[in-house]
Amino acid sequence: MRIGIISVQHESNTFLSTPTTLNLFRECQLLFGEPMQAACKDSNHEVSGFLAGLAEAGLDAVPVMSAWAMPAGTIAGDCCEALLRMLFDGLQQAGQLDGVLAAPHGAAVGAVRDFADFDGHWLARLRRAVGPDVPVIATIDPHANLSARMVDACDAVIAYRSNPHLDQKQRGLDAARLMQRTLAGEKRPTMAAAFPPVAINIERQLTEAEPCAGMYTLADRMLERPEVLSNSIVLGFPYADVAEMGSSFIVVTDNDPQLAQQLADELAAHVCTNRADFVGVFTGVEDAVEQALQGAGPVCLLDMGDNVGGGSAADGTFILHHLHERGDARAYVCLYDPESAALAAAAGAGGSVTLTMGGKTDALHGTALEAAVTVRSLHDGRFHDPQVRHGGRTDYNMGATAVVETATGITVCLTSQRTPPYSLVQISSCDLDPAAFDILVAKGVHAPVAAYREVCPTLIRVNTAGSTTADMRNLDYRNRRRPLFPFEEVLCRC
Repeated sequence: MRIGIISVQHESNTFLSTPTTLNLFRECQLLFGEPMQAACKDSNHEVSGFLAGLAEAGLDAVPVMSAWAMPAGTIAGDCCEALLRMLFDGLQQAGQLDGVLAAPHGAAVGAVRDFADFDGHWLARLRRAVGPDVPVIATIDPHANLSARMVDACDAVIAYRSNPHLDQKQRGLDAARLMQRTLAGEKRPTMAAAFPPVAINIERQLTEAEPCAGMYTLADRMLERPEVLSNSIVLGFPYADVAEMGSSFIVVTDNDPQLAQQLADELAAHVCTNRADFVGVFTGVEDAVEQALQGAGPVCLLDMGDNVGGGSAADGTFILHHLHERGDARAYVCLYDPESAALAAAAGAGGSVTLTMGGKTDALHGTALEAAVTVRSLHDGRFHDPQVRHGGRTDYNMGATAVVETATGITVCLTSQRTPPYSLVQISSCDLDPAAFDILVAKGVHAPVAAYREVCPTLIRVNTAGSTTADMRNLDYRNRRRPLFPFEEVLCRC
């Protein structure tokens, strides 16, 4: 049997003014057929799990398309149309399929109204193309804003269970194995979803810690029932101003839709009842730095307002300014700043130059820091981390990169491409020892944890301003559902 594989992934931050274009997909990944299979098979991504699971089951994989771009602003209308054209041209060329394994992100938003629920749009169109009898099983990121349209288009939807996302390949394997059992007639997946009026704060979304840990314990107990094939907690992505923004829950049973809905509602009731626990804890810059310098180093300061994995600018300077003013810590900060990287390269390794660093993308993430620096080293910015890290990918490209040092003891890594801090190799590839610093600033919330906790005994989440500010109540939503906690109080009717 022939199983199509489609992956179209983007996490769209609608609070950013810069749209995501087709060129951004080309820079990250836009592959078809055999090149797609070759690029994905040895990664820790769910597509790698699809491929391994199909091979294990003796089913033929038919790679159709893999498209991925770094989280950024909404997807431009012409980019949405181009992606759809390529996807369905590829699907037609693939010929008759017995099933489809799909990997949307779940938080893709197009700039045109028809594409506001972009994942729901292409999944619904996929369902129409393959017909009602061809099983479609999808994986999603738990930072999806699940829509009824996504659910209706699929036989089963399976979200990753860990944040940081370390289980993507396993979830791909789960999907492929469920596909095999469905095609063999052993199982008949039926799915239900629940959409409680609760948005879970990003700061509360570490799955191994409370309040999420108790929620996953409840979900894991449900999996002990033989009728339950899968269940998923969809934490939600607060940086997309769409009607679906917020938490949701999915249960897939073996031909028991009533049980699926009952169990999904039980999970929804848990988050409703405990909603006050999911609001978030917010620590300011000054307090966070003071705490960091009182503890054993290195301490990781997680810059939540400039969360690169949530689409932010990657050049936020609030923590950098405070560290520079204090001048009493050996600190590492990475900034996306092609202009400063080029000026440092022109000065050459060992040279001195005055740079205006960061704060160039917009007015949301702080002002630029002007400082005299010494250029310590220059790099091409490419690095490889074979370990399982958030996002499932193993190869990274920061672009031309310069490492500079201020007179106040701050090491600044200046990159030419926005790069999320998912790997410590980002630091060590630039001939730096992460353990040599008092403070490591990582522009993220939970994604960096998998790597940084290897050297940092303490991680502190810092409530900085920016396009990914942790307190979602400070964002200007126009399209979210109402009422929705914590914006409004809600009655617990789940």
